[in-house]
Amino acid sequence: MEEKVEQAYLYDFYGELLNRHQRKLYEAFIFQDFTLSEIADEEGISRQGVHDVIKRCTKTLADYEAKLHLVDKFLSVKQKVSRIQELAEQSRKRQDDAVMEEIRRISGQILEEL
Repeated sequence: MEEKVEQAYLYDFYGELLNRHQRKLYEAFIFQDFTLSEIADEEGISRQGVHDVIKRCTKTLADYEAKLHLVDKFLSVKQKVSRIQELAEQSRKRQDDAVMEEIRRISGQILEEL
């Protein structure tokens, strides 16, 4: 997965666990594409200070994911739901019992993951 996309997912799931200051700096760097220098000037801190906060936030978010696996579970469910949609469309066109069985199997997997 592309690094920016991964960071966005991690932030979506765990960002609220960061403090307000960390969220502000992380959002400016990741989502608003500000440079470290721009953020440092805006916040009145050093460029190195901003870098350290961003690096610490990135590690913290990754650590949460390593323990909780919420992003992995979300992406797995998303992939399976997409497959169900494809199968449902196939089934609608062909009236195929095997496709319906596959839909039941995948939906059962989703329920187990949740």
